[in-house]
Formats: sequence, C-alpha cells, structure tokens
Amino acid sequence: MKAIRYHSYGSPDVIKLQDVDKPEIGDDDVLVRVRAASVNAGDWHLLRGLPYIFRAQAGLTRPKAHLLGADVAGEVVAAGRSVTALRPGDEVYGFCRGAFAEYVAVPAEGFVVRKPAGLTFEEAAAVPVAAVTALQALRDKAQAKAGQKVLVNGAGGGVGPFAVQIAKALGAEVTGVCGPGNAEIVRSIGADHVVDYTKEDFTRSGERYDVILDNVANRSLADCRRVLAPRGIYLHNSGDKGGRWVGVMPRIVHVMLSSLFVRQRLVAGHVADENTDDLVALRDLLETGKIRPVIDRTHPLSEVPEAIGYVERGHARGKVVITMA
Repeated sequence: MKAIRYHSYGSPDVIKLQDVDKPEIGDDDVLVRVRAASVNAGDWHLLRGLPYIFRAQAGLTRPKAHLLGADVAGEVVAAGRSVTALRPGDEVYGFCRGAFAEYVAVPAEGFVVRKPAGLTFEEAAAVPVAAVTALQALRDKAQAKAGQKVLVNGAGGGVGPFAVQIAKALGAEVTGVCGPGNAEIVRSIGADHVVDYTKEDFTRSGERYDVILDNVANRSLADCRRVLAPRGIYLHNSGDKGGRWVGVMPRIVHVMLSSLFVRQRLVAGHVADENTDDLVALRDLLETGKIRPVIDRTHPLSEVPEAIGYVERGHARGKVVITMA
C-alpha cells in the first residue's frame, strides 16, 4: 500500500510517500481502508521534533516512530476474532496512528465507531481530535451551560469552529475571536459575537466571560483574567507557539502557579482523551445538525507535505483534509 513516512526531523520536505506492507491486525483490531484523514497541529510538531524537550520521548536525534496522521474515516475491510461491534463493510471514523496511508490497523475498542450518517468521509475525518478536544474542554472541564458567556480565542482554526458550535449546543452565548478572513465563517456557525483581533483587543472590551477557551495564547494571562468573571474558568489550549526548547511550558507553568492564588479557575495544557463515548456523543450532535465540520481545503495523499506546511503556518480556516483515491 501507499503510506506517508518520515525518518528524520525537519521540514515537510523530509516526508516521503512510500510503498509499505499492508498492516496486519490482531484479535482486537479492525483493518480500515482509509477514505480520508485530517491534519492536526500535532503532525507538524512530530515532524519538526519541536519543542526539543519532546524528543526525550520521541527520539533524541531521529524519530522512533515514522507515522503521521491521527484522524481517520473509512471502511472496515477485516475484523479480529474478538471484535463484535464492527464488521467488514461498516463505515467508521475515529482515532488511529498513521492515518496518512491507504490502510490502517486500529484497536476497535476506544478508537473507532460507526461514521455519522449523512457526513462524507472527508467531513467525518475532520472531526475526531479537534472536536473531542473542544468537547472535553467545554463540557467536562469548564462545565459550560445555558446562560453563560463563553469566549473562544482562535475561533477559526482547527479546534475553534467546533468549540463555538459545542458551546452554542450547551446553551451558551458565544463570542468568537479570529482574523478577518475567518469572521464570516465563525459567524455562520453560530457565534453570537465575532471579534476581529486585528481591529479589537477582546481583553479591553469591558465584557466579562464565564469561560475563556484560549487556543492561541496571543494575550497575556493577566489580560485574559481581566475579562474573566470572578468565578470564571480560563482554559489554556495552545501548543502551537513558544520556544524551540520547551515550547509553551513557561505559559503552562505560569497558569498552574497563578491558579493557586486566585478565585478564578485557571487550567493549563488540555490534551484530548481519545475514547469512543465522546465520538458517539459527537456523532449525535453531527447527525442532529447541532455541529458541522468546517473544511478549508483537501489534498490527495501525495500532497501531505503541502498540507502539513499549510497548517503549520497557522492560517487554516477550519480543517485540512487528506483524501484517498
């Protein structure tokens, strides 16, 4: 089969499209023919080996693993002997390792479920990592509810559009902060208010928010706290900026230490917990039309380097999806 591999850290130029053996499955796995996958910020972090502290686990001088791609949508072509919930022919979506390939072997339990009805494979592939991140941040950590004011900073990227829609589904009044190129998109998916960060600083608006989900961390913590309600919650969810050695760790430490001395809840470093319960919850929201994926562009498998480079530059309007022939 064809698959994307990288064997050294570096720019997207080190990515290769190679012929490799089709994966074998164990008793608890399913073999999925990939129909679409999507790019996440984690892909370029893995590729670059950044921040450098990450290499202590991933490989000091070269990557231990050579796979990219964490979101998958496709068709089950074989199932292990212990798998009962899925069978060949089922259309599924979820998490995997190495989704940028024609086939992937995936543990059936906790990783994939049946694809939402009415969604294309491309739309389904845009969902898992980004939408689960937003769902767990807002529903579980923030416990956002009807009547609250929620601000999503970075409302036009990968996680942001899902966060805006999930907050609306929870009954909140939502403000989305984004660049001018994303304003219409953010408005179209239900944001009650849209702030163009090139024209207005949301931290000086005079508004107070019960929840701030910060996907970009382009304002200081002190500035964000100024517009946070006295008992509000600030969720730091940005891993894209920061130094080459320790990344955003200084910001995370600052958030954690500050949380010890203030009434506001300050939470740092949210990472999605991959599980099928949340995939099912999202499937229900997708099938009822309460949320929908926002896709910027699609690329064939051979153009994964271009797709990752585009996401790394930080101007994607929603998700970037990889399609299979």
